[in-house]
Amino acid sequence: MIMADDKDVLRDVWFGRIPACFTLSPEETTEREAEPYYLLLPRVSYLTLVTDKVKKHFLKVMKAEDVEEMWFEYEGTPLKWHYPIGVLFDLHASNTALPWNVTVRFKNFPERDLLHCTSNSVIEAHFMSCIKEADALKHKGQVINDMQKKDHKQLWMGLQNDKFDQFWAMNRKLMEYPTEEGGFRYIPFRIYQTMSDRPFIQKLFRPVSPEGHTLTLGDLLKELFPAAVCAEDEPKRFQWPYRATVIKQQNPVHFTRRRCSQNAKGDVGTVDQCCRRHTAESDYSFRGIGECFTPDRDRETAGKTAKLTPPPGDFSADCS
Repeated sequence: MIMADDKDVLRDVWFGRIPACFTLSPEETTEREAEPYYLLLPRVSYLTLVTDKVKKHFLKVMKAEDVEEMWFEYEGTPLKWHYPIGVLFDLHASNTALPWNVTVRFKNFPERDLLHCTSNSVIEAHFMSCIKEADALKHKGQVINDMQKKDHKQLWMGLQNDKFDQFWAMNRKLMEYPTEEGGFRYIPFRIYQTMSDRPFIQKLFRPVSPEGHTLTLGDLLKELFPAAVCAEDEPKRFQWPYRATVIKQQNPVHFTRRRCSQNAKGDVGTVDQCCRRHTAESDYSFRGIGECFTPDRDRETAGKTAKLTPPPGDFSADCS
């Protein structure tokens, strides 16, 4: 059951925004100079789902024969569209000043680095696959299998159209469990890595120990990434910020999972391991999805979001 106070937190999570500046790559052929395009990106969505305006903007200065599949990169690194926007930002750009500068490309698609995304149906298929994976871990797939096709579509449309109530009317079912069971079977999570051959760590992890003790985020990290956990008398080397909020390692992992449950992956939690400074951005809940902003009009507001919090070498975390 989602409590009233939880809903305020979930709403804040849902409306987290990242100001971004999209510029066309100088390698693209244009008929005239392409002006940059500014958007406030929802952290819980996908780049390819919220950038139709970006594509239309740059197509105005390009010839049709020079246009192939649109893709994005940041400082030479292709951005994986199937990662939630918040994950991408925390992995690659959390130590930079805002707005986030993203380069738009229409040629030389990096086949080895990115999956093709030719339509929103591809994103929807990925989204639903992640939901089913998470529910298999939490409920043996029983909840998602009991839902009707229209319920699945409502989840997807809630995300696509940035409708919090529409999305959570269905997603709350995926977050519930019988009281006598005391929690999910396993906690869906991923630890994303930028400095490893493995893109992420994902293992089975129960929220309760065999002895019946509630396990915490610290317990999860001790098992999967011991270097992130320090003794009480040691200075803290890592913090795990979650959308401008630092997650305490003492938090029960089940508690964190339920309150960090909405990302574009539907229900698969993420803890982003970045090994870099973290930029904590504030909530742009007063903006609509994909709404434009201008640097002059929003400079003061955007500036408030660029507070550098942890010291160098910290982990940036997003249990979205």
